[in-house]
Formats: sequence, C-alpha cells, structure tokens
Amino acid sequence: MPNLLVIAHAPLASALRQVAEHTFPDCAPTLTVLDVHAGMSAEDVETNARQLMAESGQPEWLVLTDVFGATPSNGAQRLAGEQVQIVSGVSVPMLWRTLCYAAQKPLTDLARRASQGAVAGIVATPPLPPDE
Repeated sequence: MPNLLVIAHAPLASALRQVAEHTFPDCAPTLTVLDVHAGMSAEDVETNARQLMAESGQPEWLVLTDVFGATPSNGAQRLAGEQVQIVSGVSVPMLWRTLCYAAQKPLTDLARRASQGAVAGIVATPPLPPDE
C-alpha cells in the first residue's frame, strides 16, 4: 500500500493537503507533504523527504512534484527506485485521482492514475480550435 508525498514550492504542498482534507478527509491521512522554501537545495529536499518517509514506516511511495527540473523535482528524483515513483506536474485532479486509491492499487498503477488524472483535468472551455 503506497503512501503519497507531495513535494512542491511553498506553500503549494500544504495547500494541496488542505484541499485533500477538505474533499476526502478519510483518505487525507495517506498524504504527506513537503513545502520547499527559497534557499533549499535538492540535497535538503532529499534529506527532508527521506526523514518524512522513514517516520511513516511505509516502504512504497508515490511522490508528486510540481515542476520537472525545479528543486522539488530534482530532490525527489534522488528518491526514485523500485519502491518510489515520481510524477511531476502535480495538480488537484492528479491528487484527487490518486488519493483514495493508494490502499487499493499497486505503485505503478497509482503512478499511471496520477498521470491520467492530470491529463483529464485539462479542459478548455470553449474548446480550442485545432492546430493548423
């Protein structure tokens, strides 16, 4: 049963936890967050994330980060492995798509659900004209 960790520029990670607690209070306890403040390095992010993960006692993690290539993502990439998968571009649809399924889905399926939720959450109204 994977846990969820959101690593994002402050205060986005905490704000996403608040959204999770508001909409899915029964599932929110599976969510851990790490706000990355100005001046933190990728090494700091990795160290803080490893500490949070160790405190939970859970071996499997889906880590959602905000922007690929930025400090939160760079720190998270240092965690990646067989039991830790990283998906960048965290959004409310991505979070909602995964939040209550952590206890039911294997890690790889959960990462896939996160990506699908992000894509499905992008809707232009009215629809944009096709590219020419």
